[in-house]
Amino acid sequence: MSDNRATVVAGKAKPRGRFPHIKRAGDFLFVSGTSSRRPDNSFVGVEVDEMGTTNLDIRAQTRAVIENIRDILASENASLADLVEISTFLVDINDFGGYNQVYAEYFDETGPTRTTVAVHQLPHPHLRIEIKAVAYAPR
Repeated sequence: MSDNRATVVAGKAKPRGRFPHIKRAGDFLFVSGTSSRRPDNSFVGVEVDEMGTTNLDIRAQTRAVIENIRDILASENASLADLVEISTFLVDINDFGGYNQVYAEYFDETGPTRTTVAVHQLPHPHLRIEIKAVAYAPR
């Protein structure tokens, strides 16, 4: 019997489509693109004042994305230390500095390989970052 299963993780924001948060394929775990969205559909790192002015904080969003990935990996008894690859999508490459600063709080040169690209947009205008990941976590 193959060890291949997909999971929508309880307590996390419901995927905005018909896909899982995480999929196990043998010893590998594939984490779908993850944002700073909370289960109530609000976003970490977003402030809108009474005048409608929006402040989008790349540092807060990056931290929330990595913490969401940590929680998703935990559903398969894995951790951030098990990550082997990360792909990051930034709406604005000028956010790279803030993203990189927070990323370095979690990972160093012994961590996962990484690719970071700028994209035109993400599924909500308040999102500045999305990360997908691959982990190696033998049972």
